[in-house]
Amino acid sequence: MGVDYLANEYVPIFIFVLVALVMGAAPLVLTLFLAEQKPDDEKLSAYECGFEAFEDARLQIDVRFYLLAILFVIFDLESAFLFPWAVVLDQIGLFGFVEMVMFLVILLVGYIYAWKKGALQWE
Repeated sequence: MGVDYLANEYVPIFIFVLVALVMGAAPLVLTLFLAEQKPDDEKLSAYECGFEAFEDARLQIDVRFYLLAILFVIFDLESAFLFPWAVVLDQIGLFGFVEMVMFLVILLVGYIYAWKKGALQWE
């Protein structure tokens, strides 16, 4: 096993990484040339956090922001458990399937509880 053999083994990986970088960078570069660059006050304003940046750090923030963030993290992380389960479903059989159904039922109960409490309503 020489250096040439290892180089030949890694060439497809390097090509894949190169293509991935080009495909990721191409839209960003193309928007610089093709899109109209006219930012105004509305585009530059704070839109995700709900308050202007660079104000007093002791500014009171609505608790709904935190509640929504926690709910997102909970349901996002819990849904991430579905991917490894789906990969090994044929190996774990009926027991694994029943366990995941129970897990999803508990998750659904939590979702319904948050919905009934109004945690998903923004007024």
